[in-house]
This record gives sequence, structure tokens and C-alpha cells, in this order.
Amino acid sequence: MLLLGEGTVITRNPAQPMITRGAVVMDGKTIIAVGGYDELKAKYPDATVINAHGKLIMPAFINAHHHIYSALARGLALPNYNPTNFNEILEGMWFYLDNNLNRNSVWASAVATYMACIENGVTTIFDHHASYGETAGSLSVIGDVAKEFGVRSCLCYEVSDRNGQEAMEAAVAENVRFGKTVKEADPEDIELAAMFGLHASFTLSPATLDYVRTQNTDGLGYHIHVAEGISDEEDSIVKYGKRVVNRLYDEGILGPTTITGHCIHIDADELSILKKTDTMVVHNPESNMGNAVGAPDILAMTKAGLRVGLGTDGYTSDMLESYKAANCLVKHRSGLPNQGWVEIPTMLFDTNRKMAEQFFHITTGILTPGAAADVIVMDYEPPTRLTADNINGHLLFGANGMNVVTTISNGVVRYQNRQWQGLDKQALLGEVREIAEELWHQLKA
Repeated sequence: MLLLGEGTVITRNPAQPMITRGAVVMDGKTIIAVGGYDELKAKYPDATVINAHGKLIMPAFINAHHHIYSALARGLALPNYNPTNFNEILEGMWFYLDNNLNRNSVWASAVATYMACIENGVTTIFDHHASYGETAGSLSVIGDVAKEFGVRSCLCYEVSDRNGQEAMEAAVAENVRFGKTVKEADPEDIELAAMFGLHASFTLSPATLDYVRTQNTDGLGYHIHVAEGISDEEDSIVKYGKRVVNRLYDEGILGPTTITGHCIHIDADELSILKKTDTMVVHNPESNMGNAVGAPDILAMTKAGLRVGLGTDGYTSDMLESYKAANCLVKHRSGLPNQGWVEIPTMLFDTNRKMAEQFFHITTGILTPGAAADVIVMDYEPPTRLTADNINGHLLFGANGMNVVTTISNGVVRYQNRQWQGLDKQALLGEVREIAEELWHQLKA
């Protein structure tokens, strides 16, 4: 049993949003009590105390759209790579990279990403993977690292026609295989979940989508990029005489267990289809700006009642960084500085939590008895009054992921006072860097 305290507890529970000089008690994988530090210490005298040193105690973060496979590209400069549009970015960098990933580089990518997740207080992610250099078993490689680091992970493999029929079928088989593996997993492990990954409409033929549906006998939800670049819409209109969301609706891909990433270039009719089908959307602001693909109409989506979550698209593992960028981008797109104050916090702290609960069948992202014991401590000293009503503003303007000093996931202390528990960070990073060097040499050859 662990007692984390004392500190200012931000619960994300409307019934008791903030507790000054508070604590959280965890037994096994579950939170059993949240309240005043002195009261809980007296009630649970045998609990092991994790000293929060008076700092912020919060639920751990959730990333609704990540790309582990991109981790080893940090700092990479490819010869003659000077993209002028999104398709050139995909073909010149990301498709080229994933075609060269093997089991070792997938492992290294996972280690680098999960290390960053824990250090930034992220204990749950939805990842969208591709490693066409070695497809079979790749999701289990990631899943094993997820268990080692204690990051709850919903994984899928990106099905695409870009490498031909055999590669497409191997990608489908990996989704099917991993889905069955998850169903048979030991419930005592850190939770893994499975979805069926699809790249994007413009790399998926009708025959491929038909094959996907016939193979998806376990009814996995789909995770797909939608209208990230305008070329996705143009391709669908030219080839099929309909826009992307209309096409995916007709193909039976949309629904309440489907995640659509980006949705930047959708129109009003497509938005209404997403709403009608209760399909989820995930916004990835920094990636969208970095790729110069535009910005989705978040205000229209939230006004229509869509479930819109927040992710990073592999750009970072820092959800507070994404939170800041999303707040600025919604204002920039709308030209209205008074917008986004409710919508963006709802995405990060509410919708992401509900998405995780849907796929992992647990309560998380909230500090309340019965919820998963995923808790972080942040070293943040407010220069002004901190209240339950203004905590989002303090986080927006005063904190980022590297303020996290302690991360507990599934009731296990993974990272305490900025020290790893049970893992040798430098040794692991040494292995990651060696594998990254081999990959870079291969990519530049």
C-alpha cells in the first residue's frame, strides 16, 4: 500500500476538485482513498509513504494518438530531403523510415518513447505503428516494452497499400494476431488493448478495405488518419466521387470504436457523419503546424458534440506541450482570443480519459477511489493564487511535462524525484543510440 502526500491534490473529480495538503492512497493497482494527508496517514499507518514535498499531485496524462515508430528520427537529416508538401514528407521521411525498421529498431523506438512518456507523466497511450521492414510480431515487441515501463497502451498496425499486396496482408495479419494476443493476456500485466490500424484513405483501395473487414473477425475498432492533408480529400473525390469521411462511412469503417486522427480538411457534411456515427476524433496541433497541413475546426467539432481528444502524433510525448499548442491554434484559426478555454481542457482532461476508459475498461485520468493508480507529482510553484477554478490556466501558462518529478502507474512507482526505479536509464539509452546509429547509416546509404 502506498500513500502519496502531502501535496495539493488536483483530482479532476468535480465533487472534490482540489485538496490542499492532501494525499492519495493506493493499494495494488487501485486508488482506495483521496483526502487530507493527516487523516489518511492516521487511517493507513502501515502504508509506505511517498513524499510529494508539498507539490502538485495529479492524475497521469493520456495521449490519444502517438507514433512510437518515429522516435529514432529525432535529429536525423536525410540527404536531398527538402519537402514542399505533406505527401513529400510522408514519402521522403516516414514511409522511408518505417520501411527500414526491424525488430531491434522497433524495440529502441519503444524504449525511447516510453521513457519520455513516464518522464512527462504519461501512463496511457494510443499508438499507431508501422515498421514495414519487419511487420510480424512488431506490436508484441512494443507491448513488451510497454509492460516494462508501465505505460498502458492501445496498439495497432498501420495497414496500407503503399508496399504492395503481400505487405498489406502482413499488416492485416499483425493486427489480427495482436488482437488475439491481447484477449489472452495475463490480467495482472499492465493493460494492453488492440485496435485495427489503417493508414489513410488515399493508401487504401476498396479491395483492401474489404479484405480488412473480412479479417477483422474480432470486431476491433479502427484507428485511421483522416484528411490530414488536402491530398487525402482530393484523392477520394477523384477516385471515388466522394469525400474521405463519406467513403469511410460507406466502407463501414466509422463508428463508436473508431478513432480518426486529424480531420483537418473535412466539411460540414463529413462532420455530421462523424457525429451521427459517434466516431472519435483526435487533434494533434504541433504535428499539424509542423507539417503545414492546416488546422481542424475544433470549435465546430466540439459545438457539434463530437468526441474530440488530444494527441501528439509522435511530435512529442509531452501532453502539456500539446495542450498549449492546441490552445493557441484554436485561437489562431478562429481569430478569436476568447475561444478554446473550455474546449481544449475538455479534450485533454475529459475526452482522453473517457477514450481510455472505453478501451481499457477501467477508470483512469481521475483521482477517486476505484480508479487506476496512475498518479504524478509536478514540481510547480504558483506565483499567484492556485484554486480549483484556475488550475487549467496555471498548467497552460506555467508548466510542461518536464515539471513531472514522480510518476506512478498501475500502483508501481516508476519514477521518483526524477530518479528511475528499477531501470538503468543510461544503459538503455546507450543501446537505443547504438541502434539509432545503425538505422541512420542504413537510411543515408
